[in-house]
Amino acid sequence: MTNLIALFTGWVLDLILGDPARWPHPIVWFGKAIAFFEHRLNGGNHRRLKGALTAVGLIAATFAIGLLIDVYLSFLNFLVVFYCLAGTTLIREVRQVFLAVDRSLDEGRQQVARIVGRDTSELSAQEVRTAALETLAENLSDGVIAPLFWLALLGVPGMLAYKMVNTLDSMIGYRTERYREFGCWAAHIDDVANFIPARLTAVLMVMAVGKPQLLKFVWRNGRNHASPNSGYPEAALASILDCRFGGPHYYFGELFDKPFIGENDRQLTTDDMKKAVRVNRTAEVLMVALTALRFLR
Repeated sequence: MTNLIALFTGWVLDLILGDPARWPHPIVWFGKAIAFFEHRLNGGNHRRLKGALTAVGLIAATFAIGLLIDVYLSFLNFLVVFYCLAGTTLIREVRQVFLAVDRSLDEGRQQVARIVGRDTSELSAQEVRTAALETLAENLSDGVIAPLFWLALLGVPGMLAYKMVNTLDSMIGYRTERYREFGCWAAHIDDVANFIPARLTAVLMVMAVGKPQLLKFVWRNGRNHASPNSGYPEAALASILDCRFGGPHYYFGELFDKPFIGENDRQLTTDDMKKAVRVNRTAEVLMVALTALRFLR
């Protein structure tokens, strides 16, 4: 019952508050720890080994901290759930992107740069909207479904450790010159941790609109992505909206030629964003219900 109460309390807090800007946040601490080791170890020989030790060490330490909280401070479990969920903040950011790009293209580019890792300075209005919706789909998995999956599987320690895995990947898991060796293990661990949640996310999104026939599109197009996982939730949203995602993007000054997901290169609108938000919220509710059932067993 402790985990069940923590689940619903933390989830409701995320629905109401999102990520309060002035509150201390564990993910910020994760980022500082990763940056500390990356700045000191990402150079010279054996960069891959040093990156592996950094990733595994930080994940293990985070799991241990989660275990201590779960055993000795279980009344704080709801805060772990609250801080590990990012559904509301993501939706707010995506809404702001669409509002901003409707006002001016430059404002839209600046706003979308807050939630994507690619270079946004040359994006068209259509590309700004596309980037926002791709991120909405991908981060439904990373920011909601996957944390809840690991909460259901390994409890609070698993949920907290997953957030470290995801933060490592978002900071150093790139195939650029700087991170290719040092971030290799972080990226592969993230791939493993998200393998089931990403596909589960796609299924839940399709269930949210009651169109199981769209799964054929998802399984066919989900592999059209540089990531072994991100393509599946993106394909689910592309099938629901009947639009096209993907294509070449610049990351840290390097061009990555990503394949397209879907074929209908139509103009995206605010109505598409609103529909995507409804899909995200419904999928989130379904996953919370599944997690609750796990704790009721």
